[in-house]
Amino acid sequence: MADRSNKLHVVIAPWLAFGHIIPFLELAKSIAQKGHKVSFICTPRNIKRLPRLPPHLSPLINLVSFPLPKIDDRLPEDAEATVDIRFTLHTYLKKAYDGLEPAVSRFLESASPDWVIYDIVQHWLPPIAAKMGIPCAYFGTFNAWTLVFFGPSSHMLDGSDPRRTPEDYTVSPAWVPFESTVCFRRRELMKMAEIYKECPPDATEQLRMGLVVTGCDVFLVRTCKELESDWLKVLGDIQQKTILPVGLLPPSAQDSMDEHDDTWQEIRGWLDKQKKSSVVYVALGTEATPSQDELTELALGLELSGLPFFWALRSRPGSTHRDSIELPNGFEERTKCHGVVWTGWVPQLRILAHDSVGGFLTHCGWNSVIEALQQGLPLIMLPMLWDQGLNARALAEKNVGVEITKNEPDGSLTRHSVAESLSLVMVEERGRIHREKAREMSSIFGDMDLQERYLDNFVCYLQNHKSLHKSVK
Repeated sequence: MADRSNKLHVVIAPWLAFGHIIPFLELAKSIAQKGHKVSFICTPRNIKRLPRLPPHLSPLINLVSFPLPKIDDRLPEDAEATVDIRFTLHTYLKKAYDGLEPAVSRFLESASPDWVIYDIVQHWLPPIAAKMGIPCAYFGTFNAWTLVFFGPSSHMLDGSDPRRTPEDYTVSPAWVPFESTVCFRRRELMKMAEIYKECPPDATEQLRMGLVVTGCDVFLVRTCKELESDWLKVLGDIQQKTILPVGLLPPSAQDSMDEHDDTWQEIRGWLDKQKKSSVVYVALGTEATPSQDELTELALGLELSGLPFFWALRSRPGSTHRDSIELPNGFEERTKCHGVVWTGWVPQLRILAHDSVGGFLTHCGWNSVIEALQQGLPLIMLPMLWDQGLNARALAEKNVGVEITKNEPDGSLTRHSVAESLSLVMVEERGRIHREKAREMSSIFGDMDLQERYLDNFVCYLQNHKSLHKSVK
């Protein structure tokens, strides 16, 4: 019989980006699966957009809705996640989220949980939890190689990072004791600098990142030792924290599919007609979309390759219509016999799992990488911003795919480099190594028993280190 005396109540609070919200929800479901109670704090519109909870877990997961305070007229009325706005408005969304501090504080006081698990922006949450005697965990939704590249939290608090120029970020950091290509291209840094230049100043940006790490009792990472034990060791060394990998948290393709079943039936009808492992699935996320020139060259590269493709083409953040997407004239007509451009919601997990899909042209967001390698699919990598370039370099080291070559120094994309990369990974004999390595990687990413062991260890840690504040008040 289960030990009721050691049941937990865990409060989980993700940042308002779906690349964070979904992994946090998977973590919540994993905790509930072990019989523990979870309070998942988010905003009303985002809660409505969550995948439907499995019926057997819904009694254990309380979706706590706090309206986002109105702090600036520049933030659209219904904007509650980064996907709703342009990047230049992210600062205002963070400030609005900061406005939830009083409501979250009152909730913690009344709920008296055993643990609080928080995200990368809530620098104000660890002091609140500490005052109440509640242990807290920072959940890094990135992998260890990215978190190591960011550097020690002390650098963010005291400005002691030795990297002062863009060139310093184009090489492996001094604290990485082994050979590595995990670093930025200079053009990537320049692109990010241009974007940030348009943003209002936020003096707390570095402070947030430093405080969320220094304020935690344990540092959770969405990864596993079988993938990057060397990077996990370095992360522990530089942060001087207990580092606890929670596994890769691969989501379930079955979650919340009933309401989208008609969409899936239509997509599956097309996929069923294609040859096994012949289709390239193309999806570049919603947070950092390609420029018009990149989109044009990508489309023409797909056409030039002659490969069957299914392209999930989403509108840019802040736009809800396809008027922001301009494909080359006649592209869809010329490729209609072997390609699909889909501009609505797609069941990505189910598409990746379909037998006809043989490769994934991706922006290298960590969520998408996990979903693809869970199925053993090789990657054709086109990183856009932030950690995506770091992921592309690390994954290229592991030979699970290739990064599409861009012109230097401007970083322009060409249709020929797209077509050549697609052909290499999908059909050429010299690309066999990428297909084989990706299939091998599925033994880690797709091993549900392995992932379950990480979750067992994680929940056991929470139980063994839970707060005693309830008994000492």
